[in-house]
Amino acid sequence: MRVLWRMREYVKNLIGVAIFTFLVGCATPAQRFDKMATKLDYSRRELSSTDFRHVAYLNKTARNTRFLHVYLEGDGTPWLTSTRVSADPTPRNPVMLKLMSLDPNPSILLGRPCYHGTARDAPCHPLLWTHQRYSEYVVASMAEALNVYLLKQGVEHVMLFGFSGGGTLAMLLAERIPKTRAVVTLAGNLDIDAWTRHHGYTPLHGSLNPVTQHPLRANILQLHYTSTNDQVVPPALVKKAIATQASAHLIVVNDADHACCWATIWQSVLARMPH
Repeated sequence: MRVLWRMREYVKNLIGVAIFTFLVGCATPAQRFDKMATKLDYSRRELSSTDFRHVAYLNKTARNTRFLHVYLEGDGTPWLTSTRVSADPTPRNPVMLKLMSLDPNPSILLGRPCYHGTARDAPCHPLLWTHQRYSEYVVASMAEALNVYLLKQGVEHVMLFGFSGGGTLAMLLAERIPKTRAVVTLAGNLDIDAWTRHHGYTPLHGSLNPVTQHPLRANILQLHYTSTNDQVVPPALVKKAIATQASAHLIVVNDADHACCWATIWQSVLARMPH
């Protein structure tokens, strides 16, 4: 009887594990992102623009502060295959969400339109996370939502941190956020035309290209980090893209690739921020 009981308990445990695995596997990217943010003790908040909802995640010190670090994630998963658009582009590997957990300063991660479970909102269309992921529509909405938040919170100085396509957005947002004092990009896609040509991708028609915009104000510190091992956004593309920027510094990291291992340098990055 004891052996039979143990076998029953063993089977029950196996079933429980199988059900848990199934439920985790069925969770959407937005749900998994949110769950990770909860584990990191961030609070979730929605910031609104005229047309979109923007999901944001705040650390415990993000409120009522003069200085604010604003984190921008990469593009996530716009496409499931070369011909199949993703229903939820929210990042599967949230690089910036993890890096923000290493930042003791007041910080907020600002989501894009149609990400983080809002893809079914009325204004959303797959173009806004594929070809037009850096469009005027997207950038203007993010700038509006963030500027309203900064005004309400009394923030005076902003540092923008962007990974990959988030770096693209950081450059496009900087002049639209008058309080910007620094822009930091990690593996930033700063010339989207050169990037699509390099990989043989379809051009991102309808998107803004940072390299064709006016250079940022000279009083905005720019730190652009790249890696010799990055096959997604090679260092040569970044170096050429920032050539006309007055206050831009290129830092090449040897022990990283496109998405891996930026945490090893993060404290040194934060130490260079204006105070």
